[in-house]
Amino acid sequence: MLRTNQSFLSHIEELYQQQKGGNIVLQSFSKGQKLLTQDQSVSKVMLIKDGITKCYFEEENGKEYIVEFLGGGEILGEVELIKNIPCLCGIEALTEVLVYTISLPYFNKLIQKDLILNNLLLNSFAERIINTSSRASYQQLYTVEHTLTQLLKMQSKQNIQISKEDMAAYLGITVRSLNRILKDLK
Repeated sequence: MLRTNQSFLSHIEELYQQQKGGNIVLQSFSKGQKLLTQDQSVSKVMLIKDGITKCYFEEENGKEYIVEFLGGGEILGEVELIKNIPCLCGIEALTEVLVYTISLPYFNKLIQKDLILNNLLLNSFAERIINTSSRASYQQLYTVEHTLTQLLKMQSKQNIQISKEDMAAYLGITVRSLNRILKDLK
């Protein structure tokens, strides 16, 4: 439900400390601010240092579908850079978020020369595939009520407030259905 990657965060923090040219910069985003916008080009690669974001697809009818919640160590924009495509999804801050922004030329240089970064990227891609298939099978095996219970536990554990609209978007249901389920859970 909340993806994090401490190994990736540690490596980027090390690169940040060692850099000389300002190719990695710390940037903050307020709650509700967009880090990446679906269908727009990527201007930098980002890695979340602190805070929680939502990764979502916006359908043609304007409805959002939340793919995942992302926290510390999760990388953003790397697929788009590698494939030279616009953003596949939007990323929005759910809390105050601090990210390392990495210039595109520097990230391309790292991809060519930094074996540790390449291994971290491969592990990240593999983890995404595993999470996607696990979530798909989880949705087939468990009720929406069960998934909602897990989401509420994550919200409490992380001490964040997730809006009903975002919960419904994550669960793939309407807010009305969510309200009905929440009422039944009490």
